[in-house]
Amino acid sequence: MKVTWDQEVCIHAGECVGGLPTVFKVIDDQFVIDQSGASEEEIRATVAKCPSGALTITE
Repeated sequence: MKVTWDQEVCIHAGECVGGLPTVFKVIDDQFVIDQSGASEEEIRATVAKCPSGALTITE
């Protein structure tokens, strides 16, 4: 599983960063996805909450 982020689609609602900050982070003004920070199930649940669809999962 790989999570990707499309900055052109993102509306910065903060569901990812607020919901799972161990995975979705802003470091030095850059959006970072650290998939080692949570279980696959937790990551999938957070990605599903993305209101703009900017986060996607590929297998």
